[in-house]
Amino acid sequence: MILALLLLVVALCVVLAGWAGWFVARDRAVILNQLWGGAVVEGVVLIQGVVAIVQGATGAGADDPLLFWGYYATTLVILPVAAAWAFAERTRWSSVVLLVASLTVAFLEWRMWQIWMGA
Repeated sequence: MILALLLLVVALCVVLAGWAGWFVARDRAVILNQLWGGAVVEGVVLIQGVVAIVQGATGAGADDPLLFWGYYATTLVILPVAAAWAFAERTRWSSVVLLVASLTVAFLEWRMWQIWMGA
């Protein structure tokens, strides 16, 4: 894993969570632009997966690959499920779902880094 990609994903997640938090405070539902923001995060996570595959193939993989790829798969699923839920739920709770999902992805990214580094 490349630290710069991890930090980019975490920063994007924090921005998305802040945006969703602002909507929660204003009692508003998620808008399409926020879902596009989630898609951008998902795209960077996919790039990160390709980088991890390449690094793993060259011998610089995670100490526990099964645990790492389990976290990665979970990270890939969180935002699309949250986006579908937010799209279906047209109340302020859709913003809460996006907020929680964004913070969860940020946490999972940090945990993936720890696994990659052998902690």
